Amino acid sequence: MTKSKQSSSSEGVKHHSYSNYESFTSMLKKQNVIVDASEVQGILCGMLAGGMNIDDREWLGALTDVINQSDPFSETAKQAITQMYNQVCQEFIEADFALQICLPEDNTPLNTRGIALINWVQGFLLGFGLHQNDLTKCSGEVKEALEDFSQIAKMDEAMEDDEESEQAFLEVLEYVRISAMLCFNELGKSLIDSRQQSPIVH
Repeated sequence: MTKSKQSSSSEGVKHHSYSNYESFTSMLKKQNVIVDASEVQGILCGMLAGGMNIDDREWLGALTDVINQSDPFSETAKQAITQMYNQVCQEFIEADFALQICLPEDNTPLNTRGIALINWVQGFLLGFGLHQNDLTKCSGEVKEALEDFSQIAKMDEAMEDDEESEQAFLEVLEYVRISAMLCFNELGKSLIDSRQQSPIVH
């Protein structure tokens, strides 16, 4: 990872999403969806960063294929996931690097947050691959970010719950956040590309 792509400071940044990780994951479990909130958000971000049109109406079906064995989502799950999708769209297109990665609260044990981040990265790579399998035209930065994501996705070592490990985790988290937006800025479709005034579905 190159430090140049990391934010100069991760202090004061809220890393859990608009969707509370615990309640969203609990809802998925009750609806018999076997992934957590982080992986769902990661897949959605990967799809968009890989070049899916923001106004694509097929994304929900693609998501059921990869995480729900092609079974349709319940209405409850569909509404919650659609809300998450709309918010991710908004965060990607805002100019101030607004993306917030959906993770457990900051007071959750570090290993729990680490596993959720790995799930997010695995989801991102999965979603990205659904829409972008030709990396020959990608910039070196995007290629490097995806290679780093592949390494992060394979991490399986337990982390000590200490200040040094916490700081290392926050640096990786910020790198992932900035890199996801880098991929979207290079490969994602703008609202003009999508010929839509707004990604929000009312």
